[in-house]
Amino acid sequence: MPNPFIALLIAAAIAAILLWLFWPERGVFWRWQRANEMTERVLNEDALKHIHQCEIHNRQPTMQSLAGSLNISPNKVADLLHRLEQQEYLQIEGDQFVLTSTGKDYALRIIRAHRLLERYMADATGFEEEEWHDRAERLEHSLSLEEMDSLSARLGNPTHDPHGDPIPTSRGEMVYAERTPLINLETGEPARIVHLEDEPEAVYAQIVAEGLHVGQIVRLIESSPQRVRFWAGGDEHLLAPIVAANIAVVPLPEEQEALHSRRRVQEEGDPGGPGRIRCRGP
Repeated sequence: MPNPFIALLIAAAIAAILLWLFWPERGVFWRWQRANEMTERVLNEDALKHIHQCEIHNRQPTMQSLAGSLNISPNKVADLLHRLEQQEYLQIEGDQFVLTSTGKDYALRIIRAHRLLERYMADATGFEEEEWHDRAERLEHSLSLEEMDSLSARLGNPTHDPHGDPIPTSRGEMVYAERTPLINLETGEPARIVHLEDEPEAVYAQIVAEGLHVGQIVRLIESSPQRVRFWAGGDEHLLAPIVAANIAVVPLPEEQEALHSRRRVQEEGDPGGPGRIRCRGP
């Protein structure tokens, strides 16, 4: 006959284990389920973001590009696409897929969260510039719509993140600034940096190391397949073309005209100006 005390201990132990596993909200099973759901949601949102960015830049997203971006296997990509299609975020035809209007709205919501978080980190924290992107990547999935609106209001409803990318409004609208790659500037033409591409990270790290930032005035000195030289922030910078291609600018015609005017004054001279030779008496 079993010892009643031992049986009671075993029953108590089993009860404790069951409580540990299935205690409402805090049990291991429910925490694991929430983590699993979160992982799936993060993959969904990152996939929608990737597809949206491809569409914005007129590139066709592929299973291979998704696998590389999300760091998952092609088989998992296939399951992911099927899930997004069932949720009506995607339309798939053959090997091509595009966002539905619902999918685009969802992608813009995540992009809004990411860029607002980067703006917040740049304006209100002491995090290094190289940290903004990764920290925003981790936090963007947890912001609610209300929290996004509150953060935007706190920051003064900014239109662009610190890299110059437009921040979608709560209605999904974005203000795209006209811009051109730095390497396409005319030699000597002044321009203002309006965008620094923050991916890939290794390239962005080189740009940050040069002390370059949105808003700086630049002037191209030389652009060749081997190197790009330009003035910015009072210093001369030398970058490989593949790095310089991640810098976008907007020309400043008014400064160009002012520069030409100063040169004309220096070359032709004016009364009392530095270009006029004045005779002095003995």
